[in-house]
Amino acid sequence: MSHISWIHYIKLVLRSLVFLAATVLYIVNRIAGSESYFGVSGHLPYIMVGVWIFFTVEMLLRFFPSRFESMGCQKQFKRNYIPTGEKPTHGWFDKTATAVLVFWLVLNGIIGILYGTGVIDTGILVLISLAYSVCDMICILFFCPFQTWFMKNKCCGSCRIYNWDYAMMFTPLVFTKDPMAWSLFFFACLLLVRWEVTAFLHPERFSEETNECLSCKNCKEKLCHHKKQLRHFLKKQNLYNRVWNRKAKKEEAK
Repeated sequence: MSHISWIHYIKLVLRSLVFLAATVLYIVNRIAGSESYFGVSGHLPYIMVGVWIFFTVEMLLRFFPSRFESMGCQKQFKRNYIPTGEKPTHGWFDKTATAVLVFWLVLNGIIGILYGTGVIDTGILVLISLAYSVCDMICILFFCPFQTWFMKNKCCGSCRIYNWDYAMMFTPLVFTKDPMAWSLFFFACLLLVRWEVTAFLHPERFSEETNECLSCKNCKEKLCHHKKQLRHFLKKQNLYNRVWNRKAKKEEAK
């Protein structure tokens, strides 16, 4: 595996542990009838302090070129642009990205309604955001519904909405009244705005047609291999299940 793959697996493990820890703390505090969702350290929920530091550092690093990040988000920087000589055939507007935006707003609008009507509380909103953070890594490593059902892009490297991840991740926190939660969403929106402004000014950096750096032959990450391996495994598993079921039916018929 590439070093980028290792980093993403480490992120998957860390984010999963944070989500599981927050879930356990939430359940324990709910059972105990505590007014706090995750326990307190002074006057601040310590789980929120840890989450805030963890993700704020990640987002701040995303503002700068790094060899420890995927080309999916690094293609916005000038140093990762190798001209192919072709002119961009697509501008800033992308209808598939718009479809993703509409879907995400509707989904989280429903979550907001559930929160506003008291069906779920602030703690659940935090858990949803943490669950989103785990799903973000799953999308990169194994299966991305946005890629498969909306974008139809070949891989994360060519993904038009790669840097939307943190803004999408922290969307549920918009409904809370917690300044710390709002600051996470604010930083995420700054990252999103930076991405969209670059896409508007330099669309040539975002397409394999115009940026040689995004071609398969120049890819050093091979993140798509994980998804291909998973699809191959599932096909083999499905074939095995069919053969086994046929044998079982023949045995029953005897």
